[in-house]
Amino acid sequence: MNLAALLQYLVSGLTVGATYGLTALGFTIIFNTTGLINFAQGEFVMLGGMFAVSFAHLGLPVGLAVVLAALATTVVGAVMERLTIRPVAGAPAINLVIITIGVSILIRGLAMLAWGKDTFALPAFSGEVPLLFLGAAMQPQSLWVLALTLSLLAGLRFFFSHTMYGKGMLACSFDRRAAYLVGISVERMVLLSFMIAALVGATGGAILAPLTMTAYDVGILLGLKGFAACILGGLGNPFGAAAGGLILGVLESLGAGYLSSAYKNAFTFIILLLFLFVRPTGLFGRSSGERV
Repeated sequence: MNLAALLQYLVSGLTVGATYGLTALGFTIIFNTTGLINFAQGEFVMLGGMFAVSFAHLGLPVGLAVVLAALATTVVGAVMERLTIRPVAGAPAINLVIITIGVSILIRGLAMLAWGKDTFALPAFSGEVPLLFLGAAMQPQSLWVLALTLSLLAGLRFFFSHTMYGKGMLACSFDRRAAYLVGISVERMVLLSFMIAALVGATGGAILAPLTMTAYDVGILLGLKGFAACILGGLGNPFGAAAGGLILGVLESLGAGYLSSAYKNAFTFIILLLFLFVRPTGLFGRSSGERV
């Protein structure tokens, strides 16, 4: 086995897997607070890349464009929760899931009207001269993707462990009724979960755009792969979902490299099906029992 090729596949897989992981993290944050699978999460990723491209085209520095893109998408997440989820909060779960699918289609349509069907590229953060390591060529942007992903995960861990809002969201994930009874505003926690999920997804989309480019319809596949990563890592485990994204990205890259790139997207869903049959709780999920 060629070591240089293996390292190349690992770096490529970890880079793309970081975005899968951030998308999966957004799924999990909303699921923990609401019990809802938000199928518009992929559109948050798409908006992050498209907004970043738009701000960069205005002449803003790339770093500032990414920050503004994440903030703009956070506002979109808040508007989505206030206008489409909160008014029907007591509806059956399947109704809410259908609403998120409808929101996904709406956002995608609006993005097509705003930006067209062209593919856009965002400038790399620090040049495009490859870095050589043991024979493998690594784009500097890959290091940015991995570093920013780890920084974001560390920031979220601190948020959930050491802030009142983070602990309030965790309380809602364990028992919403008990959280409400002790004075936690469940509605505010739900709103915050959508905002954080949008922020995380948009960041993933913006930092990956210099490598893979972006378009109005990239959110569909990224959302599905993020959901697969969420299942792989364990639905309900935020950092397990992020790890699932990295694992999925590496497996996808190795499969494309050593088997065939024609089946690159198929590997993701084959892995998803295998885990649904063999270990439905995921790698880091816990089996739960219900008292009757």
